[in-house]
Amino acid sequence: MRIMPGAMLGVLGGGQLGRMFVQAAQQMGYSVTVLDPADDSPAGRVADDFICADYTNHLALEKISTQCAAITTEFENIPAESLRKLAESCIVSPDAQSVSIAQNRVREKQFLVNSGFSVASFAVIAQPQDIATQDITQLLPGILKVSQFGYDGKGQIKVANITELLAAYEELNHAVCVLEKFIPLKSEISVVVARGIDGEIKTFPVSENQHINGILDISIVPARISSQLAQQAQDIACQVTKKLNYQGVVCVEFFVLQDDTLLINEIAPRPHNSGHYSLNACITSQFEQQVRTLCGLPLGATTQHSAAVMVNLLGDLWHNGEPDWNQVLQHRSAKLHLYGKTEARPGRKMGHYTVLSTDIATALHDAMQIKKRLEHHTT
Repeated sequence: MRIMPGAMLGVLGGGQLGRMFVQAAQQMGYSVTVLDPADDSPAGRVADDFICADYTNHLALEKISTQCAAITTEFENIPAESLRKLAESCIVSPDAQSVSIAQNRVREKQFLVNSGFSVASFAVIAQPQDIATQDITQLLPGILKVSQFGYDGKGQIKVANITELLAAYEELNHAVCVLEKFIPLKSEISVVVARGIDGEIKTFPVSENQHINGILDISIVPARISSQLAQQAQDIACQVTKKLNYQGVVCVEFFVLQDDTLLINEIAPRPHNSGHYSLNACITSQFEQQVRTLCGLPLGATTQHSAAVMVNLLGDLWHNGEPDWNQVLQHRSAKLHLYGKTEARPGRKMGHYTVLSTDIATALHDAMQIKKRLEHHTT
């Protein structure tokens, strides 16, 4: 069944991903209700209706399911049980099963391994004894990651030896963790995939991602890799999506090893930071695609019409007040996106800009020049 413009859609989560979904849906003629516990959320302030409540609030869930024809999520830490409850009375995408896998590193790793996909060597640490009983030394140096609620480098600690591992596990309050072996990487890439209710699949161009302190800094699209490797990444991302029986927009992140071997890092069951370039550089953005998959519409073309470099704007830029946006706006091929967040904090994503060009080298050069000027004018 197709849900046509004029209907009310719902989104759980009021951050920037929810905001961009709301704007894409409204542009297509839909109304949107946002449910979020924060009373001043970026998505809530642009939505047609806003429900300020916890994601487990039964009355709030009943209200949004009653007034919306279909509901989606903006991040993976929505309780899967809430999604199951909503699915009893309306269309929900992504489904609770997919989210429950992607929101838990242990379940995610086990799903990938059991499905035949390649990941970095890892061990599950659920209690202190696991450090002694498993042959952990083979995974050192490594990265200890909390199993749930970790993002943008939070809940991740690099460890070089057993002493550091024990200290890191203590710092993470003995939460269930995954210890991943540290592997020298050639690069990191990601693929955003959309899968419709009828199984139709579209992949976006591969993004090359560079991080600072675990937070995405820039995305370069198309990635500077061979066409064969790009196709392989897109094929694997499609296989993951099918294996999950996923409907909606999902991002699969990869590690590229020195010999071009691809390892899956993680799955994000939603639009992704590394896909923001699609707002300006593709025929269809990842957010319009999210609307299309939710409403049972044919998927839009994902053709990229311009080379693009996306740069995240973190709260650090605000330490001397509002940044000098002239540094972005005076560039005729730069597109500024601010998320409407009222409080700037170090490491918090406040916005992004995307520089377009006919070639990657020019887009990257111009994006880095703007970045330098922005940072210079805030010191």
